[in-house]
Amino acid sequence: MKRLALLSCTAALAACNLAPNYERPAPPVPPAWPRGPAYSAQDTAQKAGLPWNKVIGDERLRTVIERALANNRDLRVTLANVLAARAQYRIQRAAQLPTVSADAGATLSRRNGERQDSYSADVGFSAFEIDLFGRLRNLSEAALQSYLATQEGAHAARIALVAETASAYATLAADQQLLAVSRDTLASAERTLMLTRSLNGVGLSGKLDVHQAETIVEQARSDVAAAVTQVAQDRNAIDLLAGAPVEDALLPVSLGALIGSTARAPAGLSSDILLQRPDVLQAEHQLQAANADIGAARAAMFPKISLTAAIGVASSALSSLFSGGAFSWTAAPSASLPIFGGGVRGNIQYSKAQRDAALASYEGAIQSAFREVADALARAGTIGEQQRAQRALVVSNEQAYALSEQRYRAGIDPFLTTLVNQRSLYSARRSAIATDLELLQNRIALYRVIGADF
Repeated sequence: MKRLALLSCTAALAACNLAPNYERPAPPVPPAWPRGPAYSAQDTAQKAGLPWNKVIGDERLRTVIERALANNRDLRVTLANVLAARAQYRIQRAAQLPTVSADAGATLSRRNGERQDSYSADVGFSAFEIDLFGRLRNLSEAALQSYLATQEGAHAARIALVAETASAYATLAADQQLLAVSRDTLASAERTLMLTRSLNGVGLSGKLDVHQAETIVEQARSDVAAAVTQVAQDRNAIDLLAGAPVEDALLPVSLGALIGSTARAPAGLSSDILLQRPDVLQAEHQLQAANADIGAARAAMFPKISLTAAIGVASSALSSLFSGGAFSWTAAPSASLPIFGGGVRGNIQYSKAQRDAALASYEGAIQSAFREVADALARAGTIGEQQRAQRALVVSNEQAYALSEQRYRAGIDPFLTTLVNQRSLYSARRSAIATDLELLQNRIALYRVIGADF
């Protein structure tokens, strides 16, 4: 009966866990996305988020992204950290189990003409801690949550790499288009300059017209040089992200083609989707790890019980090593309890402070995620109208420039009118490209900030 009571007490102590009960904190953000003039109607028929290969439809860009996921060195570092965290968890988990070792030995000696041999063999474990108060169990839980946090961090890094690669690819497409516009403007300006010089040679225009025509030529020439540099730097950025040089056959065809092949990821109806965003899950796992650390710190206030034991055989003759009389066993239990010093209570206070910091980080991650999605949705609700206006502006400037050039050739308007319209057209074309790029970047941003890459 006494043995049964002792076993019951031991089982109850073994089930003891001094860590606070974990409950997911309520998200400190509104339950739904913002509404208003800046936000378009949300498509609530679909669940939030899309896999990256559903967002990206361009086959060239898909190939570049796949290479980045396979070869990017920063991502490799992140994945290596995941493996390291998993190994740390396995090490900590192994501390809950006894380490069993087997030893065998023989001593052969001769003294005064007589042999004095001895043989031994034993199996045992040393300093195995009996985890009555959950110290090792909570340390193992903390290591597990840290490992899961690194896994979510790796997931977030993959999503960020996809978005960064797609963004760099779109930027290259836009800069290639800006280079083409600059070259086209340079060619047009050079033709206008030749015409102005011809008219000046026969006395039909003044020297001022020639100098004004030269300004747009030199501005376009400067922009061409800058655009050539920018395109080369964009190529370098993509090569770095992909982890290897990207051949010309995989470069973007046009910005318009990318817009047509890139989908907009739905945000869904509820902001609860943010709780599944990888960086938010990473922060939650870190909070759970800090919560488990409190249990480990509390358990350190109670006795630490360890056991060293061994069973084995010893004999002076190998033939009788395993006979009944050769058997022996030892057991050496020990217990230690801190009484003064050791900073035990300080460790508990430290663990609680770390838990509070992790809680604030978790709530901050949710709030930041909410703002990122809200900002992306606000831009998505207005960028389409801005794009249409910019394209209409380009058409109007093209018509104005063509008409002013005809009137200048006919001697009706001064050259300054043509120059102003030429500059306005150049600026409008560049602004239209920037708006197209922003639309595409917004779709990529929605994929990233929603974070639901299922």
